[in-house]
Amino acid sequence: MASLYDLKPAFQQCLRPGVRLLADAGVTPNQVTAAALLLSCLLGGMIALFPTQRWPLLLVPAGLLLRMALNAIDGMLAREYGMQSRFGGLLNELGDVCSDAALYLPFGLVPGVQPHLLVPTVVLAGISEMAGVLPVQIGAGRRYDGPMGKSDRALVFGVLALLLGLGVPGGSWVGILLLLTAGLLLLTIANRVLAGLREAA
Repeated sequence: MASLYDLKPAFQQCLRPGVRLLADAGVTPNQVTAAALLLSCLLGGMIALFPTQRWPLLLVPAGLLLRMALNAIDGMLAREYGMQSRFGGLLNELGDVCSDAALYLPFGLVPGVQPHLLVPTVVLAGISEMAGVLPVQIGAGRRYDGPMGKSDRALVFGVLALLLGLGVPGGSWVGILLLLTAGLLLLTIANRVLAGLREAA
């Protein structure tokens, strides 16, 4: 099923000159992964500390775009410059889930955002990443099926942060957005599990 992940090759092509410079400077994939996690923690921390202020929310869209770039860069450094490692593979997967939790859960403190809907959505996001990794255990490949992959979640929360940051009052529309996201995450989990089973068979 279609996902923003399908645009990744074009995105990587834009980043390739910068990746070459980072590789020449001795930057490692694990350092980039750690930077993406730190960025998410900083953004989430600012939202948690100032939940009634707009300015932390207005930083989120640019922060998410930078995080997506860092996530692409660490993989390109690992694959294209011979820096792959077992620890790096584990750090990459754990970093994505921890980054989501660190950045998205503080939204529950923002007025107009329903925590009882936000928390299950973030939990489902973590499960969807697990559903993408687990097929490897049965002889299939890592699954990135949509419709609510990592990039799609970034778009949803980026738009949510932008609207709230611009002063749009929260409320029922936020709840509807979270419910829709949760539903698409359930579909994503099913798609990844079923695709992994088919591939393994």
